[in-house]
Amino acid sequence: MMHKIFFMILLLLISSFTYAETSNSQQSTNLPLEKIKLPPGFSIQLWATIPDAKSLAIGKQGTVFVSSKTTGSIYAISQSDGKEKQVRIIANGLKSPSGITYHEGTLYVTALNRIFRFDQIENNLDQINEPVIIYDNLPKESFHSTRYMAVGHDNLLYISVGAPCDACEADPMRYALIARLNPNGSNFEVYAQGIRNSLGFDWHPKTHELWFSDIGRDWMGEDLPPDELNYAATQGLHFGFPNCHAGKILDPKYGAKRGCDKSQAPIAELEPHVSPHGIKFYSGRMFPPEYHDQLIIAEHGSWNRRAPVGFRLQHFQLKNNQIVKKEIFAEGWFNDQKVWGRPTDLLVMPDGALLVSDDLAGAIYRISYQDN
Repeated sequence: MMHKIFFMILLLLISSFTYAETSNSQQSTNLPLEKIKLPPGFSIQLWATIPDAKSLAIGKQGTVFVSSKTTGSIYAISQSDGKEKQVRIIANGLKSPSGITYHEGTLYVTALNRIFRFDQIENNLDQINEPVIIYDNLPKESFHSTRYMAVGHDNLLYISVGAPCDACEADPMRYALIARLNPNGSNFEVYAQGIRNSLGFDWHPKTHELWFSDIGRDWMGEDLPPDELNYAATQGLHFGFPNCHAGKILDPKYGAKRGCDKSQAPIAELEPHVSPHGIKFYSGRMFPPEYHDQLIIAEHGSWNRRAPVGFRLQHFQLKNNQIVKKEIFAEGWFNDQKVWGRPTDLLVMPDGALLVSDDLAGAIYRISYQDN
C-alpha cells in the first residue's frame, strides 16, 4: 500500500509542471566569455542560462532539452520566427534527473533508478502528456548517480551506470557498465563492463561503434590513473575496473584478483582527473573539414588535484580507430587559479554550431565558425 501511495505522489510531482519564458543574455550572468580561447575563425556566445545544465538532446522540430540534476527539472528551449527563445520547465520534482535523449517524437529521461518516457513531447510543450515509467530497476545509490543516455544506430536506448563507490567490487551486472534496452523498457542487457563511470558516449558515424569516456578512480595519486577514451566494437568487452586501470595499471587493492590480461586498453589515455564527460563526433559541416566526423570531448575538470586540470574541450582526429592528432579546442574556464565553468555535455545543432552545457556556470554556450 505504501508503495502505491509513494508511486501516486511521484506521478503528481512529475505532473505538476511549471512553465517559464525568459530571455537570455550574456549581461544577465556576467560570464567572462572573453577568456575562452578558440582556434582562429571560431567564436563563443552565451546561448541560454539553465541552472546545473547537464545533458543535452534535440527534437526533430529543433527543441533543445536540458536536464538539471540538482533542481530536479527538465527544460525545453525553443525558438521560432526569429523571436526570443522560450525556456520552459516541462518536468520538475524528479529525483536526480541526468541522462536524456530524444527518439521518434519521444523524450526519454533517467531519474536515479527510473527511466521515464514523454510521448509526442514537441507537440505538447505547453501541456505535457503524463510520463510513462518504462524501467524502474536501476541502482538507487547516490554515489555516481548521474547517468548518460543516448539512442544507438540499432534504435536501442543505451545508458551508463557508474560504480557505487570510488573503487570497490560490486555486482558486475548492475554497476560499472553500459547497458541497453528497448525503447519500451524491455530486454535490459549489459553491453560493456568494467567501466567505472562513463558520463558521455557516441557512435562513430561510419563504423557505428560505441565510443565512450570513463572517469578514473581517485586516491591513487595526482598522476594516476589516467582518465580514458574507449570504444567497444562488440558487446561483452570488459574495460578493467576495479582491478585494472587504462589496460595496464593494477589497482593497489583489487589488481591481484584479476590483473590486466583480459582488460581492454583505452584508445587514448587522458590526463588523470580531467573528468571527461560528454563526447561527440562532429556531424555538422559548419566547422572546417578537419573537424568533420572527428571527436570532441568535454573535460569537466578536476576536483581533488593540487594543480587543477581539465575545464576545456579537446579535439581528437582519428584514422582507422587510432588517434592521429590531439589538440585543445577550447579553454579558459579555469583562470588565475579560479574555476568559473565546467564543460559538461555537447550537442551538434542542425546548422552545424556546437552547444556546450556548463553545470557550474548554469549556462549553455554556442560555438560557431566563420571563415575570415
